[in-house]
Amino acid sequence: MLAEALLVVQKVTQEFERLGVAYFIGGSFASALYGLPRATRDVDFIADLKKEQVDSLVAALETEFYLDAKTIRSAILHQRSFNIIHLETMFKADIFVLATNKWSQNQFQRRVLKPMQAETSGPTVWTCTAEDIVLQKLLWFDKGGRISRQQWDDVLGVIKLHHPAMNFDYLKQWSIEIGIPQLLELAITDAGIEKETL
Repeated sequence: MLAEALLVVQKVTQEFERLGVAYFIGGSFASALYGLPRATRDVDFIADLKKEQVDSLVAALETEFYLDAKTIRSAILHQRSFNIIHLETMFKADIFVLATNKWSQNQFQRRVLKPMQAETSGPTVWTCTAEDIVLQKLLWFDKGGRISRQQWDDVLGVIKLHHPAMNFDYLKQWSIEIGIPQLLELAITDAGIEKETL
């Protein structure tokens, strides 16, 4: 994991926790914690950020990050994303405001604490589960035209390393809910997992 990524994650999560903003990390940072480590130029947060917390968040981060209060308030209003940029490293954090739909709320309820660096006992952060990062990455892969080898490899890495402990009934149920059941089946096969063992 890039030192810049770890630095930004630490700074942002510290302020979220200080302000009482519930969050979890998804995207490539999360898949690297569960699967094959790789460099990433941004980190995805899903945050239950409220409009009354915006001014405090901006005040806490504006000396080290580029961020815009108006843009953040608009993202909260429309349940969209905004980004903040660490000025020293130009490393970006994409912050997705927690949506009210069933899929988003379910991921949020299942979030878990994990060490910020795999196989260490150092600082912990809230992340999505292994099952949810597989589903999220498959959804992005599908929406991106199924052409991103990196997204596909991230999915396979998580499945290969964690399949003995993964809840495949949950994966199958939610793959149907979000419209990617065949893609999940293909990923399981491509990861070399025998369906009879699931």
